[in-house]
Amino acid sequence: MSTATLTPVPAKTAGPPPTKPKRRRGWVFHAVMAPLTLLWVAPMVFVLVLAFRSFDDIAANGTAAWPVSLSLEGFREALGRGTMGRALWTSVQVTVPAVLLSLLLASWAAYALSRFHIPGRRAILLTMLAGNLLPPQILLIPVSRVMESLGIYDTLYALVAIHVGFGLGFYTFVLHGFMRSIPEELTEAARIDGAGVVQIYARIIMPLCRPSLAALGALATTWIFNDLIWAITVLRTEAKLPVTAALLNLQGGYVSNWNVVAAASVIAAVPTAIVFFAFQRHFVSGLLMGSSK
Repeated sequence: MSTATLTPVPAKTAGPPPTKPKRRRGWVFHAVMAPLTLLWVAPMVFVLVLAFRSFDDIAANGTAAWPVSLSLEGFREALGRGTMGRALWTSVQVTVPAVLLSLLLASWAAYALSRFHIPGRRAILLTMLAGNLLPPQILLIPVSRVMESLGIYDTLYALVAIHVGFGLGFYTFVLHGFMRSIPEELTEAARIDGAGVVQIYARIIMPLCRPSLAALGALATTWIFNDLIWAITVLRTEAKLPVTAALLNLQGGYVSNWNVVAAASVIAAVPTAIVFFAFQRHFVSGLLMGSSK
């Protein structure tokens, strides 16, 4: 009696996935995004080139012509008689304390609301956040009256107080979400080791919240530095105006000097760009961390 032997059929090895559809999708993506990117960048390049052109070149050939000569006279005029240098320093004096004070107070509030059993803490958090939903246009007159009654109208202290007050709710809400995601076991272990409330806050909570603080710091710097509506509401002295309000006044005084106006716009945009690129790594990680919670 003969026995039949079965030879196993070799299994088909899975080959690499086809790459043509991916390549096609990649080409389609770049074909669509490249014109959109150029359309987005074109106005910024136009302003940058216009800032380095001389007034005679613009007057002879027009604003849309290719530059014939390059000059720094627009920047010298904007920083000199255009008062952009003084306004830039004023914006720094407002932005730095407002950002630091906002994040400090927001971290205290978020730490208390996320780590302690405070009655009605959810209602407190939602109330703080609800204040940011009010349009600022309906608050211009009440806020200006409050500043007058406090005796700080037409001072930089009023502008700092406004930015701290209106940004505190949003910053607290964001930091509260990050602090709640920190495991309770870390703080419990530190408390067993004898760490107090301040030590837990300074040595555990704050280092872990560094990405979120960097992201909020970059956003707060952009919002406060580029503010215009509150600056022209509580400030009346021209020497105290920040960079955005000074740029608005400069456009009226140099209506035909396009190179000066463009140079002032570049000067006003440089500080926020520097802050964003300096905190870019922390900013992106902070956003990704928030999306994964």
